[in-house]
Order: sequence, then C-alpha cells, then structure tokens
Amino acid sequence: MTSSDGRAAILGRYQNTCVIGAGVIGASWTALFLAHGLKVVVNDPQPDIEGFVRTMLDKAGPTLKALGLPHQGLDANLRFEADLERAVAGADLVQENGPENPQWKQDLWARAEPALQKHALLLSSSSARPATEQARKMKDASRLLIGHPFNPPHLIPLVEVVPGEHTAPEAVTDAVAFYDALGKVPRVLKKEIQGFVANRLQRAIMREACYLVQEGVVTVDELDDIVTSSIGLRWAVNGPFSSFHMGGGPKGLESFFQHLGKNMAKSFKVIPEVDLDEKLQQRIVDQAAASFGKTPIPQMERRRDDAQLAILGALAGLAGEGATRS
Repeated sequence: MTSSDGRAAILGRYQNTCVIGAGVIGASWTALFLAHGLKVVVNDPQPDIEGFVRTMLDKAGPTLKALGLPHQGLDANLRFEADLERAVAGADLVQENGPENPQWKQDLWARAEPALQKHALLLSSSSARPATEQARKMKDASRLLIGHPFNPPHLIPLVEVVPGEHTAPEAVTDAVAFYDALGKVPRVLKKEIQGFVANRLQRAIMREACYLVQEGVVTVDELDDIVTSSIGLRWAVNGPFSSFHMGGGPKGLESFFQHLGKNMAKSFKVIPEVDLDEKLQQRIVDQAAASFGKTPIPQMERRRDDAQLAILGALAGLAGEGATRS
C-alpha cells in the first residue's frame, strides 16, 4: 500500500480531471475524485446533468464520510462543460463513462485527441468495449486503457485495469498508481477478453440463478437469501480458488481436485438451457415486486452501502490485527 505522502504525490499529478458521461457511474467517480481533492470537469450533453450530479454528490455524502473522506462542499472544485474539446483541454486524466457503443467511443476519442495534453491518462469505465477497439480512430493510443469499476465506484474497491494492444506499459503503471491512491483495488488483466473478469463471473452466476427460477426450484428472493447466507459471505473473505483450497484439507487444491476434479469436470460439460424469454423475465419481475421490490430503490441502496461499509470495515480491522501480530 502506498504511503499517505506517496498517494498525495500521485494524486497531485492528476489535479485536473475530466469525467465524460455523468450517469450513475460517472457521477460516482465524480464524487470520489472531488472527495480526494481533485478538480473535476463534467462533460455530458444531458440538459439536467448539473442537478443530477449534485443530487448524486449528496447521496454519496454519508458513504464518503464513513470512508473518512471529505463529503461536504465538494462542488467547489466542480464545473460543467458541454463542449468535449474544451472539457478535456488541460485535463491530466479523463475517466470516460459513455454508452457501450463502439462507434460512439471511437468517435469520442478521435475528437478528443487533438485537444488532449500528451501526458493525459485516458481511462474508460467500459465493461464491454476493450481499449483496442475504442482506439481504432486514434493516432496515438498509448495512454488509453480500461479502468472498469464496480458500481458504485466511490465505494466498491475493485477496478479492472485492462490495457489495449497499443497501451504503453507506463500508462498501465500510472493507472494502477492512480486508482491505488484513491483507495481502490486495481487489478491488471493480462489480456483483453469480452466482459473482463468480474462481469463474466457475475454473468455466469446470473445465468444459473435464472435457470433455477425458470425450473421452479426457488423464487428470486429465496435465491438471494441462499447466496447472501453462504457463498456471498465466503467470497467476501476468500475467492473461489482459495475457498476450495481450504476445502481440500492439508494438501489444498491438489487434494480437492483428486477427490472432486473428475465430477466437477463432468458438470462443466452439462450446460442446462436457459430461455430468458418474456415469460421468464416477467416471472422474475413479478417475484421481485412481491418481495424486495416493495422497498424503494434509494432505501435499498442506502442499506446496501451501509452493509458494504460494515463489511469493508470489519475486513480492514482484521487486516490491521494481522499486521500487528506479525
């Protein structure tokens, strides 16, 4: 972990930031950047964008406070600029959060490139469009790469850092240092792949969840309870590999695969059909509406964030105890 002085020095390199696209993800990044003392220019054509972003800053306030970050008066370093070229001019770092449309992103970077400073770090929050694809109309894509967060970015630690074919190694190092200085957990993917890592895992779980509802095995709220009372708790502490390593006994994964590897390999080949048609979608919607759907979304979000803060706090406390003992 970088020292506080080191983090301050790193963030000092990126005092002037530009957030392109200020929906839920972009506004969350904006809140986090402002809380760390960065100046933010928001570029978004939506006519009500100023009100939306300021509302999001207020909503993020309690979470930022719980994280030990400034949470009041953040908009002192915030301004809005609808013109893309003027918005990115002078920016040390750009965090793009626009539509998952390859043409849109290619045109955006091509338009922005002439106005950008040569040292500017260009980061895309995209969860679907790799940097190589986004950069096709750029003359120099050495500073462009993916910085994919998990929602909401001002709270969830993970950022998947995914370089493109033309990304310079120095840009990857800079991106990791920047996100680390923000208190994030940046993890560099060694190659581009559709959906990256976290969303591929999430998609696989969602597919099986829909199948179980489709087959009438459980309802949506029952499935959620099963996850949060078992693997959800487990995976907050250990990932799948380390969990099964402990499940294997003294020899860890070696023993696990010896005893269960063949059956697991067979199960991997059985892919039950899930038809997410209108009928199944409506069943899921109706079941959700009859349970957790009765709770207003803002109330669910607040409970989610408070619970995740408690988990992060508990894990940080355990990490601190471990460091003290060692």
